[in-house]
This record gives sequence, C-alpha cells and structure tokens, in this order.
Amino acid sequence: MPLTFEMPMEVLQTYSGTNPRPKDFDQFWADGLDEIAKVNPDVEIVPSDFKTSFADCFDLYFSGVGNARIHAKYVRPKLGNKPHPAILQFHGYADKIGDWADGPMLAFAAQGFSYIGMDCRGQGGGSQDTGIVQGNTLRGHIVRGLNDAISGRPQNLLFRNVFLDTVQIARIVMDMDDVDAARVGAWGGSQGGGLSVACAALEPRIKRIAPLFPFLSDFKRVWEMDQAKDAYFELQDWFRRNDPLHEREEDVFNALGYIDIQHLAERLKCDVLWRMGLMDTVCPPSTQFAAYNKITAPKRLEIYPDFGHEKLPLSYDHLFNFMCEL
Repeated sequence: MPLTFEMPMEVLQTYSGTNPRPKDFDQFWADGLDEIAKVNPDVEIVPSDFKTSFADCFDLYFSGVGNARIHAKYVRPKLGNKPHPAILQFHGYADKIGDWADGPMLAFAAQGFSYIGMDCRGQGGGSQDTGIVQGNTLRGHIVRGLNDAISGRPQNLLFRNVFLDTVQIARIVMDMDDVDAARVGAWGGSQGGGLSVACAALEPRIKRIAPLFPFLSDFKRVWEMDQAKDAYFELQDWFRRNDPLHEREEDVFNALGYIDIQHLAERLKCDVLWRMGLMDTVCPPSTQFAAYNKITAPKRLEIYPDFGHEKLPLSYDHLFNFMCEL
C-alpha cells in the first residue's frame, strides 16, 4: 500500500495500540452491566405502516440507562413461532438506521432472520438523549461527559450509555420467544462497527459480528497522526476550547480509554469478520489493527488496499454469507 500516512503492513499486523487502558477498566464495565441489569426495559412494539409479503415490520422502543427511550426498527419474518436467528445492526456516527428498504434489512428477513436496527441515543434517529433532547445533538458524543470523566466520573461518558444500549437491545432480542438466542449476530459500519464490537464484548452470547471499518478505537493514535478530523474532529475542538496548552492531555486519553473498543476487543468470544480499507483516513487502519490484533476468538480480516471510508465492493455479499452460517 502507498505509505502516505500509515505504518507499513508488517508493523500494522503486530501493532498493539497507543491509547492507555484505565486501571479500573474491567470494574468500570462490570458496574455498567450491573446498572443495565437493573433497568426495566419496558419494551413497546408498534406495528409499522410499511408492509412486506414475507415479514412484519415494527417500531420497537425500550428504556436504557437514565430511562432514555431508545428506538429500533424491527423486521420479523413470517415463520410463525419457529425459532430463527436474528441480526442486530448499528449505524454510523450522527446518522440513523435508515429506511425499511435501505441496506440488507429485508434481504435478511427474506432469508428467515429477525432484523433489528437501533438508533443511537441523541443522534439522527428516534432515540432519546436524556441529557439534552431527542434526536438533534448529532455529534460531540465522543467528548460528551469528558470533563466529568477527567474529574473521576467516567460513568458520565455518553458513549458508555450507548454501549450499554447495545447490550440492552441484544438481551431484549435474545429473550424473544421466536428468536434462537444461540444464533444472534451483530454488524455495522464505522460507529456501527465499533458498537458491534462493544455489544459482543459486553454480551458474550452474541455468536458472530462483522464490523466494517470501526470507529471509536485508539483515540491517541488518531491524535498523533493528525487525523482528529472528520469523525474525530471533536477531539481537536475539545482541546482548543478546554485545554489549549494540553496540560491535561494524559488525563484526557486515559478517560477516553474507557470507551476505546480496542480494550473491549480482547473479550470477544464470537466469530469475527472484519473489513477495512487501507486508504481510510477517517478510521485509520492502525486504529483498527489495535483492536483486531487483540482478538483471540476466531477471526478473519478482509483488506481493501485501494479503498477508504466508503462502500466496499462485495462487503454486503460477504456479510450476508457470513451471517447466514448462523
């Protein structure tokens, strides 16, 4: 690959990450899982006006941490009560899950999967951010709660709650009478890829994941590469507004370590299909390798040397075949 901005491939294949892992990382997530276990999900399933001949479509709502109401699109194949597999999808940063006919949702339903796409709290869809308002904060979520985290309250990081939302919805789906809890997978691109890693790391019953150029990994490496732009621009913006002399830089990256998926990746027990483009300046390859190299579970990496943070040819086909093995 052209060495315009990244490490050589032989270095990438052994790179172990730059962003520090907080000393109480495991306890932090144990406390989070204890908290979400005590939340009544109060699930509401509302039939949608969108119709298909082979599946029923619903808007699904549940309560997450802080009693935020989280929205998801739920497509259930018309198979009666026959147990069948399910797929969870998480979307890209500041986006939403999309239209019913957008992406592979209906293709999986036609194949006999329930398909559930979650809107992240406070971004572009119908989920609530109880700290602010519904649906229009969009960005700034990496640094939301960062001042509190630096001051010893990392539980106030917004992405901590988003990660726990993925656990909550996975458990809701696994508890459905017609879903085989042993055959549930998760996938997503960019932010969604990072959330699929977090979901399976924190809910180990997830059977397989297919992250596509995942976001939220190795924040300090992003900073050192001068790639705090695009999806990561708020890192630079936070320093400019809150710490222009970088006197708290070490504390900042330690705090961000709580929501760094590279530190969760080592927990994965599921099968993993990981896809990346080597020209990706939005989620640089080294940040992805920092997480991928920590995975000890069965894994496969598909590398697109000439592609960046964009649609990757065959990636949907490979995702479909990979998940159909469920």
